[in-house]
Amino acid sequence: MSVMVVTGTGTEVGKTVVTAAVAAAALAAGRSVAVLKPAQTGVGPDEPGDVAEVLRLAGPVTGVELARFPEPLAPATAARRAGLPPVVPQEIARAAAGLAASHDLVLVEGAGGLLVRLDDAGATLADVAGLLDAPVLVVARAGLGTLNTTELTAEALRSRGLRCAGVVIGSWPAEPDLAMRCNLADLPEVAGAGLLGAVPEGAGGLRPEEFRGAAPSWLAPELGGTWDGAEPCGAFR
Repeated sequence: MSVMVVTGTGTEVGKTVVTAAVAAAALAAGRSVAVLKPAQTGVGPDEPGDVAEVLRLAGPVTGVELARFPEPLAPATAARRAGLPPVVPQEIARAAAGLAASHDLVLVEGAGGLLVRLDDAGATLADVAGLLDAPVLVVARAGLGTLNTTELTAEALRSRGLRCAGVVIGSWPAEPDLAMRCNLADLPEVAGAGLLGAVPEGAGGLRPEEFRGAAPSWLAPELGGTWDGAEPCGAFR
């Protein structure tokens, strides 16, 4: 695949760190990578956003941010309150296609969940995936409640004729509880797609060289990694 959309089952689930891990694994395999953030919210003009964090952790990827809005709100609301034009799916798709022409992999990282509105017309990241005919990687929480939000996201993808590339757990603790361990088996069933990785809790705090070295061990071969899912904690030792 040349373009993959990365979404979450909600906010603060680890999308950016997962995006960085996928980028790092691709770079380690000798692939060229671009990361596209259509709408960055909640940061000021001179503050580092998600693209900067991916570059810090993953290494030399091409980073592109299309729009930035200062308040930590849904892109449509943040754009409206800032008096700025929203970013629209057609603009995002054009940018992703342009990057795909010169990169082996383009990762399009959304804001929040799949159906967070980009503009007042109700456009979402799902519309972007449809225009690009791109698979969607879902980043989910590890614990109680994740099955519901993951299944809702997967159902929204299916209803729109979009393909779920798989699920990655955005933050896997060193001492998972019973629900988390059970979710390893249940997440693929509710998503209708494979569990493609589990990123250890606190991975974003690693030194960049440590992050890049370990990232492939957190991801399944479908994402350029070596993780087989059999011993989820084994990759974190």
